Amino acid sequence: MQTFFSEEHRKHFPQAELSGGQFVTPYERPSRVEYILRRLNERGFDTPIAPQTPDMTVLRGLCDPGYLEFLETCWDEWVAEGMAGEIIAGNFPARRMQISRPPRNIDGKVGYYSLASETAITAGTWEAALSSMASAQAAQRAVAAGARAAFALCRPPGHHATADMYGGYCFINNAAIVAQMFRDQGAGRVAVLDIDFHHGNGTQDIFYGRGDVFFASLHGAPEDAFPYYLGYADETGAGDGEGANVNYPMAPGTPYAPWAEALEDALARIRAYGAEALVVSLGVDAYKDDPISFFKLDSPDFMDAGRRIAKLGLPTVFCMEGGYAIEAVGINTVNVLEGFNGA
Repeated sequence: MQTFFSEEHRKHFPQAELSGGQFVTPYERPSRVEYILRRLNERGFDTPIAPQTPDMTVLRGLCDPGYLEFLETCWDEWVAEGMAGEIIAGNFPARRMQISRPPRNIDGKVGYYSLASETAITAGTWEAALSSMASAQAAQRAVAAGARAAFALCRPPGHHATADMYGGYCFINNAAIVAQMFRDQGAGRVAVLDIDFHHGNGTQDIFYGRGDVFFASLHGAPEDAFPYYLGYADETGAGDGEGANVNYPMAPGTPYAPWAEALEDALARIRAYGAEALVVSLGVDAYKDDPISFFKLDSPDFMDAGRRIAKLGLPTVFCMEGGYAIEAVGINTVNVLEGFNGA
């Protein structure tokens, strides 16, 4: 399985994240990638390939133009306003406020386009996000050309990004980009399987009213886990998308056995749906020692999960998402890929 990866990700390295009432080094940081690359090398995977220039066509088709303009220009506006630090949202449009009129002031724009304040923007964030998308696009092209599977080592991740909001460390929804590319190239139906601990709210939001992309997410119950306000089991799609969205919210302390049952149900639904291609939002923060999650999966469980996913027999693109137990993120990520390869 070929890996696609860009060194441009290093341009995004915020120095602060608001967590637990204090500023800490972000959990989502460049060193996560180093552990994954090291493990890929140790396990004999091919040397990662750098992607080509990102293709903006699909991105522009999926996302709000104002949001994309914001991401591209916000740093310059922030600096021009005399702001000294990184871009962090300090306000949000709340209930009964106007949500259809983006503010003109950059401080207001940041809150308007943000869904959470833990995610900072720096001078290089936009370039890093585009390079992450380019890796996902390169992986999709490889699979569309005949590869059984490919791994996009995306950083920053993407599954929390909606068509018009960033947050949860995500700016561009790479999994959604890949799914749309499969559709544009002729796949009648595509499935996105999100095994990250956190609900893939952005992916759900993008495809919720569509029946051509099936979305399934295994995650911490929204009553207890970020992003809190989406991911309930009764969210099943709307309009043409009714029945094409399935959520598996699970309680704190969930071990592998019930998690695997949810995975099997999701895979059965994807099979019944008739998907012609599969996109996996590959987060490994369901790991027992992850600092911002509460499931209890162990490293061998990720190997088994990869084997189960492979049984679908679909052309598959893996897009890297979360996983913040730094010492184990490489082992757990590569375990999924090895399980898939060996099935």
